[in-house]
Amino acid sequence: MFVVIFRAKVRRFDEEYSRVAARQCVTSPPASFGCLEFHAVTEGEHEVALSYWPDEESIRAWRNHPEHVLAQQAGRDRW
Repeated sequence: MFVVIFRAKVRRFDEEYSRVAARQCVTSPPASFGCLEFHAVTEGEHEVALSYWPDEESIRAWRNHPEHVLAQQAGRDRW
């Protein structure tokens, strides 16, 4: 099992951020790529998320999925 640790300093939490984050981390896309479990904690402007995966191939597939790539870019540009 592999664990991906995601850390972010979020400049602005808004409704769209919450919706995109939920879609990218909790709902069907990660599970369809093999994500076994997901946990996130937010404190102030800091967010830490842990996702658990069966293998590195699954992680790479999710990281490079077009929808996830767009969400990553939006995160860098807006949040």
